[in-house]
Amino acid sequence: MTSATPRTTSPATPRRALLADPGYQAFVILRTAFTVAPILFGLDKFANLLVDWPAYLAPWINDIVPGSAQAAMYAVGVIEVVAGITVGLAPRFGAWLVAGWLAGIIVNLLTIPDYYDIALRDFGLLLAAVALARLAERYHGKRQH
Repeated sequence: MTSATPRTTSPATPRRALLADPGYQAFVILRTAFTVAPILFGLDKFANLLVDWPAYLAPWINDIVPGSAQAAMYAVGVIEVVAGITVGLAPRFGAWLVAGWLAGIIVNLLTIPDYYDIALRDFGLLLAAVALARLAERYHGKRQH
């Protein structure tokens, strides 16, 4: 004899389906990367442990910003930390903020001889930030159960 009891799905089923969605997985990967990386690189602007950051500031920009190149990097560091936090909290906006910031970095790098490879890498990052912004339109803001 078969049971007439209807089959029920657990509350975890929609969440499990979402976690299996490749688009959602890409969203989570990009959101994590664009939250953590700007915060870490922004904080390093104060310590210069990874690289001598002032060397990446184009001379023409250094000429128009007040203070030293290192002082400019302090401001850059604050902006990058804020951008990373914004991606973590509001990825639909934060991803566009990071993309715009990367566009500015690319312009800066294209005006320094021998930094074209880094500008190309940052263009790839800009495209990834735009992809995050588009994925956030689909996956962020919806109540996920």
